Amino acid sequence: MAAPDELAFHEFEEAANLLAQTPNETTTRSDQLSPKGHVAVAMDSGASYGAEDEVEENDKTVLLQEEKQQPGFWTFGYYQSFFDVDTSQVLDRIKGSLLPRPGHNFVRHHLRNRPDLYGPFWICATLAFVLAITGNLTLVLAQRRDPSIHYSPQFHKVTVASVTIYCYTWLVPLALWGFLRWRKGVRERMGVYTFLETVCVYGYSLFVFIPTVVLWLIPVPWLQWLFGALALALSAAGLVFTLWPVVREDTRLAAGVLLSVVVLLHALLAMGCKFYFFQPLPPEPMASPHQATSQPAATGLPPTLPRSVAA
Repeated sequence: MAAPDELAFHEFEEAANLLAQTPNETTTRSDQLSPKGHVAVAMDSGASYGAEDEVEENDKTVLLQEEKQQPGFWTFGYYQSFFDVDTSQVLDRIKGSLLPRPGHNFVRHHLRNRPDLYGPFWICATLAFVLAITGNLTLVLAQRRDPSIHYSPQFHKVTVASVTIYCYTWLVPLALWGFLRWRKGVRERMGVYTFLETVCVYGYSLFVFIPTVVLWLIPVPWLQWLFGALALALSAAGLVFTLWPVVREDTRLAAGVLLSVVVLLHALLAMGCKFYFFQPLPPEPMASPHQATSQPAATGLPPTLPRSVAA
């Protein structure tokens, strides 16, 4: 029969599991056993926990250094962030530019400190090509109605439209941003948008002119001017409602002059596109039938000698 000590139940499973999980740790056997005969395992984990904390601190330091390192403006990565937008964001900003209303700031409600160049770039490119194409189509339609109009493809309009639209979208916001920075130094309470936010506002404000230019193909002058006035009103209203929270802290004279200049430049752009790209060519001068038949036909008869000449 087995001895009582051999039949006693000893619980070594817990110690075995701990040793399997941490094979590199040192274990010590306690001289004083628990009432049930458990084995006490002393885990020398202070050094390992300290090493893990040190590794975590080093990882955090590396991550913070990577976040602080911004790429230079001459690198591709610097401009890549300005094109990091999805379709829903672009559509939301286009919708905001088409439906301006008082108290609705385009920068605050749609840009949200994340201006992009993707939308303004493609809006300007689309508007330039649509202007050039519809300008040529206007001349084609005019020639079909009046054969006396001479038409030849005018490819230079693509260059003119591109230079005009892109210069307006970049140079006018640059001048506006510089003026607001100067006024902020005079009036400290004034706020100011960043340069990219100003470019973004101007770029999206031009979207309404794309369908308007297509509607200008309708050969009805008063209808063309009506569409142009509606587009100008929507676009200029979006600019005024966006700039008003910034300039309202300035004097009334400065704020009124600034907003008037913004609207005037917008109107000059719209009217200039209307007169340049949609002005039909004058009729080609043609010779009248009376002038064509009044000239006698030349004959090949030899000249006659005078009678005074002796034979």
